[in-house]
Amino acid sequence: MKITMAHGSGGRATAELIDSIFKKAGGNPILDMMEDSAVVDGCGKIAVTTDSFVVTPLMFRGGDIGRLAVCGTVNDLLARGATPKYITTAYIIEEGADTELLDMIAQSAARTAKEAGVTIIAGDTKVIEGSGGIYINTTGVGFLDGNTDIKSSNCRVGDKLILSGTLGDHHAAILSERMDIQNDIKSDCAPLGGMVSEMMSAGVKIRAMRDVTRGGLGTVLNELCRASACGFELQEDDIPVSAAVSAFSKILGLNIMHMGNEGKLIAVVVPEDAERALQLIKSSKYGENAAIIGTVTDSGQVEVMTAIGGRRIVTELYGEGLPRIC
Repeated sequence: MKITMAHGSGGRATAELIDSIFKKAGGNPILDMMEDSAVVDGCGKIAVTTDSFVVTPLMFRGGDIGRLAVCGTVNDLLARGATPKYITTAYIIEEGADTELLDMIAQSAARTAKEAGVTIIAGDTKVIEGSGGIYINTTGVGFLDGNTDIKSSNCRVGDKLILSGTLGDHHAAILSERMDIQNDIKSDCAPLGGMVSEMMSAGVKIRAMRDVTRGGLGTVLNELCRASACGFELQEDDIPVSAAVSAFSKILGLNIMHMGNEGKLIAVVVPEDAERALQLIKSSKYGENAAIIGTVTDSGQVEVMTAIGGRRIVTELYGEGLPRIC
């Protein structure tokens, strides 16, 4: 089998590649959970995650690859209820890259780390042959309270699903840049520590959280279904999407449920805490458009109740999607 761009989409092809090669080569109970970050024992519990960022273009409305790298790493740690503390950054720089651009990216990463409350403690630089591209690999470490148990397999029938804001902004912003489409859509690239710490501090019972990135909400919810042997019933009218992104997706024939994001999370919470959690998220930075969008069921699949009273099954992303959004 030859690697295709579909293997980087975050959908079914990505999952099959991970299962057939990486999971087989290094599978263990921690990796097999397939969470956004791994929780392990140290001097107490720590969460660890690693990621690589290959977005095209390097600069886009609402962010750049430096901000993206920090946000993506931090949000993966937050998805397990960890407090992000440290990040390492390794830059792979192609020959011909502009040093002024590289400086802007590094400065952006530093500003975003400060905003997120993390420290960049180590790094590396490699220069390779190429045509001016820049790629960033990161590792993030966060600390957990010993009683924290937030993971995908915890979802239970009746739990409520909260989405922290509008879908598809990052996907639409990147595609607009590539196609030279003039609009005001900006990436949602953002660190989400404020909303998570508010819920944790208030004692909200969070079953599971996920960072909604490649593959979109549809893919992430299908992954949750497999991990917890549950299903989700979503209300289409309750799913927040900006008017600009909605119009953009319809013009280009994109499925909003498979569009990528870089500043959104989903939280599965016990029903009695749902309204309180929603208000905490809405009052936090980057959470003003949050909404309760559905309920955990025993169906084993993701279903959307449409505005006209129908029922649509949402699968994970198949095929290429949009490569290099992160």
